[in-house]
Amino acid sequence: QVQLVESGGGLVQAGGSLRLSCAASGRTFSSSVIGWFRQAPGKEREVVGAIRWSGGSTYYTDSVKGRFTISRDNAKYTVYLQMNSLKPEDTAVYYCALRWGTALTGETRRYDYWGQGTQVTVSS
Repeated sequence: QVQLVESGGGLVQAGGSLRLSCAASGRTFSSSVIGWFRQAPGKEREVVGAIRWSGGSTYYTDSVKGRFTISRDNAKYTVYLQMNSLKPEDTAVYYCALRWGTALTGETRRYDYWGQGTQVTVSS
């Protein structure tokens, strides 16, 4: 059974930075993709980006390109979401999720395992 645990959320002022972590356990992840998603109150869950575990290729949604960076530490089975130049509209609960395979996708239904989420609040 795969387990994903997010950490690193909090309250930050606009323009600030946060780094979220997603620690994975339970299996080897060489043929998998880790996605980051977020859900603001009253809105649907949306993709932030994703990283292919093998090779490290990444994908970002347009609204975060140039501000957010996804990386991984193979030895620690951890994926990071570095968020810079944060805006109030980035406020949401952030989730990491895992899907088997190598396709970088933002479709929530294609992810098999989800973490519990971590709150990010950006004040203006």
